[in-house]
Amino acid sequence: MHSDKRGREFYILAIFFAIFVLFLYGPLSAILILSFQGPNGGLTFPLNGVSLRWFANLFETQAVGDFGGSFRRSAMLGIMVMIVTVVVSLLAGLAFRRRFIGSTALFYLAVASLVVPSIIISLGIGVVFQQLGFQPSWYTSAFGAHLTWTLPFGVLIMFAVFNRFSPAYEEAARDLGASPWQTFRHVVLPMIAPSLIGVGLFGFTLSYDEFARTLMTSGSFNTLPLEIYGMTTNVTTPVLYALGTVTTVFSFLVIAGTLGLIVHLNRRRLQP
Repeated sequence: MHSDKRGREFYILAIFFAIFVLFLYGPLSAILILSFQGPNGGLTFPLNGVSLRWFANLFETQAVGDFGGSFRRSAMLGIMVMIVTVVVSLLAGLAFRRRFIGSTALFYLAVASLVVPSIIISLGIGVVFQQLGFQPSWYTSAFGAHLTWTLPFGVLIMFAVFNRFSPAYEEAARDLGASPWQTFRHVVLPMIAPSLIGVGLFGFTLSYDEFARTLMTSGSFNTLPLEIYGMTTNVTTPVLYALGTVTTVFSFLVIAGTLGLIVHLNRRRLQP
C-alpha cells in the first residue's frame, strides 16, 4: 500500500516536471525549428523548405540591425560585469566574516537595488550621466547599471558560502606555519572556487540578457537584447529566429563549459 502511494506521487511529480520542461523549452523549440526555414520561408508554420540560409544571413551585411556588434558588446559587458562581481563578492564575503561598525547598514544598502524596479534604476543612471555632461554608453553607465543587479546576488551567495565555511581549516594551516596569504591561496580559495565560478556565471548571464537596466543606459549602441527587441518591430524574415537559436546555443555552451570546469576543480581537489 505504501509503495503504491509512493508510485503515484512519483508519477504526479514526473508529469508536473514534464509540463514544466515543456512550458520552459517549448517556445525555444519553435524558434529552433523556424530558424531552418527555406529561402522563401516566412515567420510562421508550416516550413517552406529546409535550409541554413538564415544562419548564413547572420554573417552578411544587414539592412536593419547589427548582429555582430551587439553580440560583441553584450559579451564584453558580461565579462566585465562577471569579473567585478566575482572580485567584489569575494571581498565582501571575506569582510563580513567579522562584525564591524556599519556592517548591517552596508549589507542592506548593497541589496537594496533588488527591490527597486529595474527601469527606474536605468532611468536614474541615464539622467545622472546626462546631467553631469557624460554620454551614456554600454561600457560606463550600462556597466554600472548591471552591477546594481549582479552584485547583490553575488554578495548573498558568498555570504551563504562563508556562513558554512569552517574556520578550522584556516586554523590548521596557520598552525602549520602558513602565512595569511598562503592560507587564502592554498586552503580557502580552492575550497570556494566552485562557488566563485558559479557567481561568475550568474553575473555573466544576468548581464548578457539584461534588458530593462540597459534600456536607458546603453547610449547610441545597442546590446544584444536591445538589438533583438528592436528587430522584432522591423525584421520580417526568419533571420531573427536564426539569431535566437545561435544565442541560445551560445548560452548553453557557456553553462556546459562552466559546469565542466567545476567538475574538473572538484576532481582535482579530491586527488591525493
